[in-house]
Amino acid sequence: MTRVAAIDCGTNSLRLLIADVEETPDGKQTLTDVERRMIVVRLGQGVDATGEFHVDAIARTRRGLQEYATLIAESGATRLRMVATSATRDASNRDVFFDMTREILDPVIAGSVAEVITGDEEAELSFLGAVADLDPAEGPFVVVDLGGGSTEVVYGADSVIAARSVDIGCVRLTERCLHSDPPTDSEITAAIQTAREVLRDAFSAVPLAPAHTWVGVAGTMTTLSALAHEMPEYDSVKIHLSRVPFPRLFEVCDDLVHMTRARRMSLGPMHPGRADVIGGGAIITRVLAEELAAVTDIGELVVSEHDILDGIAYSLAASGNGD
Repeated sequence: MTRVAAIDCGTNSLRLLIADVEETPDGKQTLTDVERRMIVVRLGQGVDATGEFHVDAIARTRRGLQEYATLIAESGATRLRMVATSATRDASNRDVFFDMTREILDPVIAGSVAEVITGDEEAELSFLGAVADLDPAEGPFVVVDLGGGSTEVVYGADSVIAARSVDIGCVRLTERCLHSDPPTDSEITAAIQTAREVLRDAFSAVPLAPAHTWVGVAGTMTTLSALAHEMPEYDSVKIHLSRVPFPRLFEVCDDLVHMTRARRMSLGPMHPGRADVIGGGAIITRVLAEELAAVTDIGELVVSEHDILDGIAYSLAASGNGD
């Protein structure tokens, strides 16, 4: 058994998984959660417009990472990997971010620092985590990781066959198009058009038609499922592998887009740090569902609580890094 720590720093959230990885007699790996945390730090605040990290965003991320470093040290984890995704790929002053992560993580496990991964690697790690608990007979799968700054669309069965990462996510789309509260009809129309244009690149690169199951991961997708199932509060156990038929998904997405931020905040499963950007995520989700409905027989969204964090943990166990 190996205890590992995985950190995912996205555009909107900073997430931690401490897990025990064990190999089964048939050679497969299993994960047992020790600790799973999420903090909204909005690292990507303004990056789409300015091209650099805001000082407040770095400060929020520093505080969250310090909290995680304490948990990792206390857990006895022997391997650590922190990955940074869309916002960090785009920021011109990312050295400030790297210096900060090295300062905090290196004393916990020597040599630890955040690494920027490509969109393709992000897609592969998300796929690995997302399908681990699904029956292979439900494949081939389309896995969508809808983040704050980017969306990864991945097609595969036992492994990834094709993937594309595109620069559209709930934070990026909101900052570009959805400025009013609630958004105006013209803003919503512009956001839908923007999402379609950007996602077209993913649709052309990833063969959707042969897929049998659509799996959605990350905060927008899990929150949509909680709302679709009318959960009074966020329940990760009930959300994991839950299914949302397209008619219900469209209803929830449309409602969210037209709500005020205050109304979204009042919804039981809504994380306070997601309320102002989930309208953008709902638009992207609807565009994805419409495309899948047009080219496949898929009629529902399967939501997984396991995603890139789990993929990072699996990769750590396989690599042997940190011994």
